[in-house]
Amino acid sequence: MINKFRALFVFFSFLCLYVYAQPENYVAPKREFRGIWIATVSNIDWPSKQGLSVEQQKLELLEILDSHAQSGINAIMFQIRPTADAFYLKSREPWSHWLMGKQGLVPAGNFDPLAFAIQECHARGMELHAWFNPYRATMSSSAQPSPDHITRTRPELFYTYGGQKLFDPGMPEVREYIIQVILDVVKGYDIDGVHFDDYFYPYPIAGQKINDQSTFSKYPNGFSKIEDWRRNNVDLLVKMANDSVHHYKKHIKFGISPFGIWKNYRQDTLGSKTNGLSNYSELFADSRKWVQEGWVDYINPQIYFTMSRQAAPFGVLLDWWTKNSFGRHLYIGHAAYLVRANSPNFKGEAAWKVPSEIPNQIRMLRQKSEAHGSIYFSSKSMSTVARSLTDSLRNNFYKYPALPPTMPWIDNIIPNPPQHFVAVQRNDGVNLSWEAPLPALDNETASGYVIYRMEEGEKIDVENSKNILHISYQPITSFIDKTAHKGKTYIYLVSALDRIKNESEPSYGQKLKLD
Repeated sequence: MINKFRALFVFFSFLCLYVYAQPENYVAPKREFRGIWIATVSNIDWPSKQGLSVEQQKLELLEILDSHAQSGINAIMFQIRPTADAFYLKSREPWSHWLMGKQGLVPAGNFDPLAFAIQECHARGMELHAWFNPYRATMSSSAQPSPDHITRTRPELFYTYGGQKLFDPGMPEVREYIIQVILDVVKGYDIDGVHFDDYFYPYPIAGQKINDQSTFSKYPNGFSKIEDWRRNNVDLLVKMANDSVHHYKKHIKFGISPFGIWKNYRQDTLGSKTNGLSNYSELFADSRKWVQEGWVDYINPQIYFTMSRQAAPFGVLLDWWTKNSFGRHLYIGHAAYLVRANSPNFKGEAAWKVPSEIPNQIRMLRQKSEAHGSIYFSSKSMSTVARSLTDSLRNNFYKYPALPPTMPWIDNIIPNPPQHFVAVQRNDGVNLSWEAPLPALDNETASGYVIYRMEEGEKIDVENSKNILHISYQPITSFIDKTAHKGKTYIYLVSALDRIKNESEPSYGQKLKLD
């Protein structure tokens, strides 16, 4: 009976591969969000341990970024504030103890991990989204915050749940404080996005109670039910964050990664045909409303379920979110950390042992025009339990580079093309150089460039991702192609990108026959 079941399971897996197979001539979209979370809390992804030297920290981060660049990743969700602490220099909160081993301990030479990560991401054609945990202030009852940590200086702003100290979202002062923390980064760093994860009100724990009744009594805001009041508290923070970020820097994207289920159909006919914990009821997070109201630029539901998960199938939730994205970007969160293709003794859900599970999820979402990409949790998983997925990205799905999708509600004015493009063969390769474009209608010039290369006889096609040679999110006006082969003739083009990744028309092509 067991062997029969296994045979049926293998057959079903191959059937899924067939159903979601792509044509042999299929080329991945040129515009697709391809993100990965780099978690710093508890040293999940980086740094590998506390107290490393600055050079060791830099080396580890560079190895991580290089690996993801090889996999075609074009966005890094970098956790910079895990527990009301900081992985960046320009902060009103103390340095995280997950960096140097003690909260408040300054790294040597005032090393700024965020500034370093931004520079290195942009050089690799990656966006950096600063990932904030808005409400969590400690991880456990054994935490030892520094004397200047806000749980010590302003204990009245917090309640305790499951041993953790959490900001009380019902307090106006709390909301204002969190926004100012975010704006420190928005004003002080060249980030591409502000990112929240799924920790709003806490995930339910049996026997635990949220102690915010006194706050509800003091700041009811016209609500008679505490559940509705809690949801409104989160709504207020989300709208404030969106408005504040775009007020100071219009081009910075704001997105949230909620739990995968908004509401179940049994709770509300607008909900998904699922049976599980919901954002709306258990976490007091009205994630659908944020998208509908335009308070986020992207929504990134964590659909950490397999396609065969009975209570909450991946396909059902993908279909629901595509119908409820309201014109904003939809990026799907994939559970790379659950993959166990190389773990024969894994006792969890059998589907996670099938190497094609997440690849089939990618195939499925690419069939939905409302789905604009993926984000994977988390970085380390891609080199450990999910190595098979990394191979699939490198050899198939993300074989060619991609730009993130445009956001016309933020900026729909394309830059002008680069000027005076020249290609010259030298000993170190083909040296490409150009000048920045003239200012566009919104006075932007260029914040980055895309270089295309085609062989003689090939169609000149800048919409085909296989023709992209290099992407940079830096205003550097030169590049050396070290991969060109002698005896071949190439056509090179270069285009300009603005901060939101609108792309100009390409420059006049440069044809060059190599000696």
